[in-house]
Amino acid sequence: MWALVNVLVTVGMLVVVPAGLRMLDDPAANLARRVWPYGAVAGAVSLWLPRGDIATALATGYAVTAAVLCAYAISRPTRPRSQWPAEAAVLTALIGPAIAASALVAERSGYHLFGFELGVLSLTVAHFHFAGFAAALIAALQTRIRPGTAADAAALTVPTGTMIVFLGYFTAEWVELAGALVLTAGMWTVGALVWTHARTSVPDRLTAVLLGGSAVVLAASMILAVSWALGEATGLPHPSLAWMAATHGVANALGFAVCGMVGWRRAGAMV
Repeated sequence: MWALVNVLVTVGMLVVVPAGLRMLDDPAANLARRVWPYGAVAGAVSLWLPRGDIATALATGYAVTAAVLCAYAISRPTRPRSQWPAEAAVLTALIGPAIAASALVAERSGYHLFGFELGVLSLTVAHFHFAGFAAALIAALQTRIRPGTAADAAALTVPTGTMIVFLGYFTAEWVELAGALVLTAGMWTVGALVWTHARTSVPDRLTAVLLGGSAVVLAASMILAVSWALGEATGLPHPSLAWMAATHGVANALGFAVCGMVGWRRAGAMV
């Protein structure tokens, strides 16, 4: 299971985040785009080394790069009120890797950050590359591609759901379930918007297949997320973490994030 999680996180670091950064319609993001590959390689290598000083040092290099991304997020100018939902999602995406990096440094050093088990920290690294970065950025993108109430709602519910799930780590499983439900509602809305756009507004067949496929995979994978959170909160039978990594994790990372990012890049989308 953990080798699979490491593969998915590596994809997030080396493929998903760089692709997303290239979709930022802001020259001020150039520094973050330039330095990201160096930190991403260091972070990816750290995943495959035994816990210890070398792995921790490489993970720290990744954290420095994520901090550059946070600095860019803080420096972004205030947007008009009409753009606040999209900006909330963009900021969530930009801060997500820093949360992942904090968990990575702790896990690679063997430190139980906030008392969490090392396995939970590893899963946090994965979640904040895909739910924390890819999902939030694609949600923000919908406010430009198909503007309207649905897109704005999705742009708000994705970061809100992510934050509630994160809060649930520190409080109670029912809070995590509530966050999963909010996040699922947002993701289903994003999926519906992407599916509609792929079917009606994308002339290139391969691009349409990539976007439409990412929407379908997203809808299915979020059902798994809700089933797991529901089981954890109520004690009902639910998938194991290993099964979730092999299904929900792979689907979100490859089917949704990678296909989605490649599709939106082919479409020339910017946020």
